[in-house]
Amino acid sequence: NEGLVVDPAALGGGDGFKSHTQYPYVTGTSVLGITYKDGVLLACDTLGAYGSTKRYKSFQRLTEVNSSCVVGAGGELSDYQQITKMLDDLATEDFCMDDGHTMTPGEVFSYLTRVMYQRRNKFDPLWNSVVVGGVNADGTPFLGNISMIGTNYTDETIATGFGNHLARPLMREKHRSDMSEEEAVKLLHECLLVLYYRDKTSINKFQIAKVTKDGSSVSEPFSLETKWDYKLFQNPSAKAVGTW
Repeated sequence: NEGLVVDPAALGGGDGFKSHTQYPYVTGTSVLGITYKDGVLLACDTLGAYGSTKRYKSFQRLTEVNSSCVVGAGGELSDYQQITKMLDDLATEDFCMDDGHTMTPGEVFSYLTRVMYQRRNKFDPLWNSVVVGGVNADGTPFLGNISMIGTNYTDETIATGFGNHLARPLMREKHRSDMSEEEAVKLLHECLLVLYYRDKTSINKFQIAKVTKDGSSVSEPFSLETKWDYKLFQNPSAKAVGTW
């Protein structure tokens, strides 16, 4: 109407257009995933970092979708909560159908690739790197990764964030498809410890999710034994040359 004055800020942005959050605020770091002879393991810490502040120390970033599939993610934690809500709605729909069928890990993976790509095309991405792990109906393990723009791949080992640089080399060196559960857990512990030492947005509080043909589970939070009394740590500037 003529004479009507509208404040552009009331529409969500100074230019009069709706604006979306373009930067993550509270984030989680690396997620690791490996296959072994009986199934799949996913692992990550429980930190929600607000910038450099270790703000939330008990945030679970591993979620059971159903008895054959688990999902984990790094990145913006509120976006991850939105992803888990969508998956929970699908799982509820599965339950209500009462036909004995549930989503397979491959179906969950396919669904999330479309979700992430669609949100990217709207220029309103879900700011996450998502790992999907599970066991197919024939007992074979499934492990896949989806980026925030929808690019995706499947592999026997997966690491997101800093883990792609720090943990993936260890996985490539030591992983075998016929590993026992004990060997797989030991490898994950080694990778988590390396990440804790080298990633400032990691804490010594972790969870591991397991999926086998018998079902899925997420462990209680646990800590790993660390070592900080190395000789060079005691006086790191002892052999420094020159001055700042």
